[in-house]
Amino acid sequence: MLFPHMNILKRKIREERHFCVRQGRSIDLLWFLSLYIGLCATLLPAKAQDAPAGSTQIQTAALDHEIRQFIDEQLTAHVQDIPTLSPPPRRVAGALTIGEFSWGTFMRTLAAYSQLSGSQTIAGRNIPAMIGQIGLIEASPMEKAWAQLYAALSLQAFGADLSHNAVWLSLSEQDKAVWKSILDPGRFYDRKTKMVIHLPQNYLGVAARIAAIDYQLGIITDRSYVDEILNRAAQQFTDGELFADDDLPNGRYDRYSLEYARYVYVAAQLSGRKDVAHAVEPTLKAQTRLWWDLMSADGYGYSWGRSLGDISYMDTMEIVSFLLQYPQFQPAPAQDLATAYALAWHSLRSDFDDKTHLLRIFEFGRGEYSYINKDREWQQTTGFLGKLASAELAFSALMQEAKVSSFPATLHLPEISRFQYFTQHSDRQFGVWIVHKGHLQFALPIVTGPRSATSDYLPAPQGLTGFGIPVEKIYPCLVPFLELEDHTVISAADGADEIQPSPDGQSITAIWKKWVTSGGRSGVFVDPGITATVTWRIEGDHLFRSETLTASKTVHVSRWWVAMPSTANDVITGSEKNSAETDVYRFHVHDDVLTFRLRHSDWPIETEIIATGDSALGKGAHGPIPLLLVLSSSGLSLEASQSKQWEVELSLSAK
Repeated sequence: MLFPHMNILKRKIREERHFCVRQGRSIDLLWFLSLYIGLCATLLPAKAQDAPAGSTQIQTAALDHEIRQFIDEQLTAHVQDIPTLSPPPRRVAGALTIGEFSWGTFMRTLAAYSQLSGSQTIAGRNIPAMIGQIGLIEASPMEKAWAQLYAALSLQAFGADLSHNAVWLSLSEQDKAVWKSILDPGRFYDRKTKMVIHLPQNYLGVAARIAAIDYQLGIITDRSYVDEILNRAAQQFTDGELFADDDLPNGRYDRYSLEYARYVYVAAQLSGRKDVAHAVEPTLKAQTRLWWDLMSADGYGYSWGRSLGDISYMDTMEIVSFLLQYPQFQPAPAQDLATAYALAWHSLRSDFDDKTHLLRIFEFGRGEYSYINKDREWQQTTGFLGKLASAELAFSALMQEAKVSSFPATLHLPEISRFQYFTQHSDRQFGVWIVHKGHLQFALPIVTGPRSATSDYLPAPQGLTGFGIPVEKIYPCLVPFLELEDHTVISAADGADEIQPSPDGQSITAIWKKWVTSGGRSGVFVDPGITATVTWRIEGDHLFRSETLTASKTVHVSRWWVAMPSTANDVITGSEKNSAETDVYRFHVHDDVLTFRLRHSDWPIETEIIATGDSALGKGAHGPIPLLLVLSSSGLSLEASQSKQWEVELSLSAK
């Protein structure tokens, strides 16, 4: 077992195959064989040591050694590429350092490394002195929130007593004043409105952690200020919500909800606020259960929303470390959590380029979020190293304390099919359908994104093998877009008017009377006079989506279209004898086949297959989306009280 490098080999072969297809070149079998031999020769020396061939167990000590060695080697390479911090270099390891809170992230990573290694030097440089200098780089009023939290965590790492804190002692009196300004949560928290300034709600959790650390360090002495921020941060949970809406009241529920709850809980613990910690316990139990139900076999958690591939693996490692510290919230046995931790590490390790010392998050076919772009490539990599160091510090210590010397190398996840409501307000409902049954493994969220009908938040089976979502695009991924006569484009998304999950979890029905304008502002609805009733149901390894459109008045739709984006390299089209399906498409994905069938439509539908090439629609969080199956129709008319229906089927099987 080449853990994790077999994944690298597979990816390299896929990338070259994509290139050959785009260039119109034939694919040489002998070339693939030579690539296989060459890559094996290259990668064998770096073989992970904790999961030897045939092993069913991962050795805790070997995993710890592997991670520590990796962090030491890679962080050393980054430090060596920084000749001076005055001025700071524009690039490190060839990646831009000018993105938001990039240097603050690096500061936190140095502090986490120092804690993990027990050393205050790296590559011949004094870590506390470097952190002190970097804090001054982040002193600009434009740097806030995460940059401030990372400064607080970095300072905290060297002790709560500032009279003995190595970072603090490295600063002049003038520099200390600058540092205090960095640590002021008032940069982005408005005491008058008790709101964060032009930021999503989860930043209240960031403000609470900064304030709690400041109070511990003596930077803030006004206890009422700390309590005010903490009370405000916990308000959604103390008001009875189990999940945090990151865009109140529009229903943006994603990975940040759990991160937010963890931050509030940690801040409450640090501040001695047992009342707040107790109030947050129900949400942590509910959210960690959901996170575990969403877990994939490779250690990936949330499959929708603002998770740029590797971030969700990093989440897994951080969440497992948190759960080992607070076992009352564990949704599974500690050994299973440890397995998820190791698998997430292996996935991240396979996505790391040792030659460039960077994560491969911007390679061909990898999508960019608006807030994670090339300016933040270095920040993402050093953030990974810092999160890894912090997670491993807790993980290794707690595993040793529990005397867990080994744990399973394979994650055995129970089958599950259930619907989790996020909220059931009378005017709009939000939730997610989670399915882990046989070949069918996906999450179907009914939530709101940063803009209406954003791809990453559409009610589609996100995470399903062979089905890909182009990153942060306004595109009809298994959710039709309708262009009306006035050229308004609408979609049934962003929560639903009503959600009806079946008691056995085998189906859900969602109803939309209020639609959204695709790409419009979240929380703004239109009533086109059409009710969409959509039912998803499972039958074995088959997933069906049926949609009924019922008009309350005559509505003319200029264009109706929907797409099935796929991570497959090739597709075979055709029809089946003695079958009612009009079209069948078999997408070949590694060892699996994702079959798409258009089972029925009350209106004529045209289909075409589009190769995405290097376009934005071909870029996913995990890699390329080479093919789009597009279904479209022109001149669809709905008469008053008339209903029309269409249905598709998705199924997965081994080749």
